[in-house]
Amino acid sequence: MKRHGMLNSHLSKVLADLGHTDTIVVADAGLPVPEGVKKIDLSLKEGVPSFLDVVEVLKEEMVVERVTVAEEMEQNPSIQNEMREWFGEMDALTHEALKGQLKQAKAVVRTGEVSPYANCILHAGVTF
Repeated sequence: MKRHGMLNSHLSKVLADLGHTDTIVVADAGLPVPEGVKKIDLSLKEGVPSFLDVVEVLKEEMVVERVTVAEEMEQNPSIQNEMREWFGEMDALTHEALKGQLKQAKAVVRTGEVSPYANCILHAGVTF
């Protein structure tokens, strides 16, 4: 058993395999996952775990070079404000365009989040 850090073995494996510019998506409970894209479903019930809980753990576990969110996230100011505090400036696409990017993701991590537009693409960086 691991002593520290993330315990989810499926998510740990995806993170360990990421290369520079690879992406993973953190999604609310309703975001459709395209056929053929790995889905890691962490949802237990409405709101558990929350989108922000999952993003907070991931930002500690991976090198995040940049973040992409939906422009519509402005309709969810509590999520957007926390994301800006953690990551600063973020790239923004329409929600439809963001969904179009899911096919390139190494994995989509489904949370129990049930508030609107709580989705992001985390782009992997490098430690050097």
